[in-house]
Amino acid sequence: MRLILFDIDGTLIDSGGAGVRSLNLAMKELFSLDNAFQGISMAGKTDAQIIREGLMKYDLFLDGGVKAVIDSYLKCLKREIQNDRKHVKPGIYEVLDELKDIRDTGLGLLTGNLEAGARIKLEPFMLNQYFPTGAFGSDDEDRNKLLPIAVRRFEKLFQKKIEIDSCIIVGDTPRDVECAHTYGAICFAVATGPYSYDDLAEAGADYIVHDLSEDKTLLNFL
Repeated sequence: MRLILFDIDGTLIDSGGAGVRSLNLAMKELFSLDNAFQGISMAGKTDAQIIREGLMKYDLFLDGGVKAVIDSYLKCLKREIQNDRKHVKPGIYEVLDELKDIRDTGLGLLTGNLEAGARIKLEPFMLNQYFPTGAFGSDDEDRNKLLPIAVRRFEKLFQKKIEIDSCIIVGDTPRDVECAHTYGAICFAVATGPYSYDDLAEAGADYIVHDLSEDKTLLNFL
């Protein structure tokens, strides 16, 4: 059994800034702060990690603070994802339609998004249907601990053994590369996010494309 796990933001979709806006709106609602996450790097991090950094920046680390921000964030995200700038990255539907029919191959998510947030972001594009499960930022704040979680869930789902070093992570940041290589897995990188082709090569990605519309490169790689 082979497992192919996709990141979301910058890899599958561009939310049109819905995630960042929703985080800032949550902090505005709870603490009357404007642009609270300005200056905080988000690419490749888990939502819980980002929220924790935001609270620490303003010395707001109160009991239940992370949960309060999460609840407000998800409420705002349901509204903010309905924007005209959101779009699917090139080649995504075509690649997923072919991958889902490959025997003994499971498609899942490995993302820093909270699971509820991930599903909210994918729903307008009808992408949730491709991904029965995965691992999310709500499972662990440390992205590098997510791959074994995804493997266990798919083993339970398919009742088959999955070797962790045969998994493929498809992502757009050096953190996706690190997450894969921590377990000897493969990172297939796409330069459709904030990092360039050269950045991803320097990070050690096993294979890199400019985007997934490039002549079925992921399918040929498999």
